[in-house]
Amino acid sequence: MYSSPDSGAYLFKPKGQAQPIVKSGGHLVTSEGLLVQEVFSYPQTRWGKSPISHSTRVYTGGNTLQDLVIEMEYHVELVDEDFDDQELIVRYKTDIDNKKVFYSDLNGFQMSRRETYDKIPLQGNYYPMPSLAFIQGSNGQRFSVHSRQSLGVASLKDGWLEIMLDRRLVRDDGRGLGQGVMDNRAMTVVFHLLVESNISQADSSVSNSNPRNPSLLSHLVGAHLNYPINTFIAKKPQDISVRVPQYGSFAPLAKPLPCDIHIVNFKVPRPSKYSQQLEGDKPRFALILNRRAWDSAYCHKGRRANCTSVADEPVNFSDMFKDLGATKVKPTSLNLLQEDMESLGYDDQAGTPPQEGRVLISPMEIRAYKLELRPHK
Repeated sequence: MYSSPDSGAYLFKPKGQAQPIVKSGGHLVTSEGLLVQEVFSYPQTRWGKSPISHSTRVYTGGNTLQDLVIEMEYHVELVDEDFDDQELIVRYKTDIDNKKVFYSDLNGFQMSRRETYDKIPLQGNYYPMPSLAFIQGSNGQRFSVHSRQSLGVASLKDGWLEIMLDRRLVRDDGRGLGQGVMDNRAMTVVFHLLVESNISQADSSVSNSNPRNPSLLSHLVGAHLNYPINTFIAKKPQDISVRVPQYGSFAPLAKPLPCDIHIVNFKVPRPSKYSQQLEGDKPRFALILNRRAWDSAYCHKGRRANCTSVADEPVNFSDMFKDLGATKVKPTSLNLLQEDMESLGYDDQAGTPPQEGRVLISPMEIRAYKLELRPHK
């Protein structure tokens, strides 16, 4: 934990290095079942009530994505004045020789190389981690931390990766908020840890300045963590506004999409009851897709997750949806207003027959499509 009497909402100015807060003692509970093994720790600290407890889980469901990761769940409570001007971190120490170089994502879209410099203050070596950070050694070992929250991350020493969990700060730093950070609530932070090895002959040295990308498996882990299934339960039967399938499951797609294709949004910008009669021949649905860039040197574990890519399994609108046929498919701008393919930079699709309906997206691109969906006759 950092002691930071000069920090504020926008400034991180710790006083010295972070100090351990865990003492001997505390409580440790181990549980084991057919699907999961868990170790719960409530450590002893210098405070009467510990500001943190955590669980470590290993899943053994068999051929599932969770079997490939270690789940870390931290329950943080910096909720009273005993923790004023304190900033709580978690630090992972590995034997990976990353030379204080690590990578963190930019809004979940691409990875940026970060390097720790001894000549600048500690706070200058902290970087944002919206959803992912990893370190990589010269032998190809890669240690990744997937997060469900946007946090700060640093690699202050070789093989280290530390992540900010929560901050409680009394003073206003004069940067516009007008107060300190005192509205802390009990919170839960969840990480998924993934260890991978390079299986190719490509240069994996830390000094290589080429952009690094997650593996297909890493993309799946991040999606599983950040896009969970939401379950809604109606209090009364009459509150249900849609007909629930009688067969007990819902599968809108005819088959799973390749692992490097992510559905950013699927919406109805013009519901039929609000559409004008003159616009009845225009597509009513919009689908926005993102093709992820991935590192093929770290995908041997992905075979266990049944990973495929667009290169191996092309995507076609004609057979994408279950019990529905897609017609009138046309590329459009992300705001759904422009449809000229040349002005959109979609000229690579200009020679593609529209009846084929094939999705053509280069890695690291987002594209939007308008389409009409009708039940199969």
